[in-house]
Amino acid sequence: MFALLLLVSLLFVWTLVSERLARWSITAPLAFAVAGIVLTRGEHPPVQLDLEAHAFQRGLELVLAVMLFTDATEARDYERLGKSVGEGRLLGLALPASVGLTTLFGAALFPGTSWWLLAVAALVVMPMDLAPIATFLRDARVPLRVRAALNIEGGFNDGLISPLFTFCVANLVSAQGDTFTDLLLNALKGAVFAVLVGSALGFLAAWLVRRALEAGWARPAGLRLATLTLPFVAYAAAVPIGGNGFVAAFVTGLWYAHTAHAIGHHSLELAHDAVEVMALAVWFTFGKLTADDFAQGGVTWPVIGYALLALTVARIVPVYAALGGMGFDRVERGAVGWLGSRGVTSIVFAFLAYVQLPYGSAVFIFNVTCATVLLSIILHGVTMEPIARWFEGHQGRSAPSSLAEADGGR
Repeated sequence: MFALLLLVSLLFVWTLVSERLARWSITAPLAFAVAGIVLTRGEHPPVQLDLEAHAFQRGLELVLAVMLFTDATEARDYERLGKSVGEGRLLGLALPASVGLTTLFGAALFPGTSWWLLAVAALVVMPMDLAPIATFLRDARVPLRVRAALNIEGGFNDGLISPLFTFCVANLVSAQGDTFTDLLLNALKGAVFAVLVGSALGFLAAWLVRRALEAGWARPAGLRLATLTLPFVAYAAAVPIGGNGFVAAFVTGLWYAHTAHAIGHHSLELAHDAVEVMALAVWFTFGKLTADDFAQGGVTWPVIGYALLALTVARIVPVYAALGGMGFDRVERGAVGWLGSRGVTSIVFAFLAYVQLPYGSAVFIFNVTCATVLLSIILHGVTMEPIARWFEGHQGRSAPSSLAEADGGR
């Protein structure tokens, strides 16, 4: 009970000082990760976390399901721009290139490591989580096309990576006799079932909500709870039949997004608030994982080098090249490439890999994930304000006049 009191008190205090701390580049992920480090250390820590419990694993999976659902609804909201911000190139060209480069960097830094394990590591550390740069996405000083490109890419890339991650992990832990074809068919089956479940649920939910509003059976404000239940229903419906629960939640969000925005953005507020609180709990857990990793000597120079390459070269070069000819100037392309922050998605994927992989492989995934995410929340948190100030001083070059009024951000 004391642990619960401590955690909810921490959340309350954060809400009181968050805006002030943001001026010093102290973001919520950084604050809660540090709190996790401090409050879970020692023989008798104030907060004890049982990371081996099945309920904890399921809770992390549900956090990611809700995040993917809200990501899908946010990404679709930028359709109001009426023009592409390079999302097709970012997802179809830059993302595969980034995963490939990260895998190659891993092979160079960790010779002799299985290619499947290197692929899993790349798929864990490359998905974006925009929570560490949330204030940047709401900053009117930054051109809207930059924020839109980050938001749309961040909304879709983890949903696209999820089935690939599941497939690569399956190749590492496959039972004897399972062929590559068997594993590929199982992965495809899981993705297809997830798409069917998500499409059916999203379409049905959207139709029922519209009918309820038209008949006067419900008010828009009262539908916030209905919206929050959808990712949980999608996940719970897909998993028992062998579907990918993450993909199902994401697809549900895509189908439901138009209706959600048509009835007012407040219909999504409860889901966004819930996922924010759930994500902070994951960041707190990440603090403990990072402290344990440091204590066991898991963060070595090759691991730090891998993390830096994943955050810089493997991310910036493909993004910068992919956005050529899309109306972005060089600084905007560099900003989109640099501000690909990492967070909850990587943490959840790493934990899912940990509970399935052999110990040595699991430790490797944890090492590179902790280093990458920790560096991300520090480096991206520190640099987003200077980047925003630079844009403010050069608005004449890059501000999209007709679109500047349409503000957004996760």
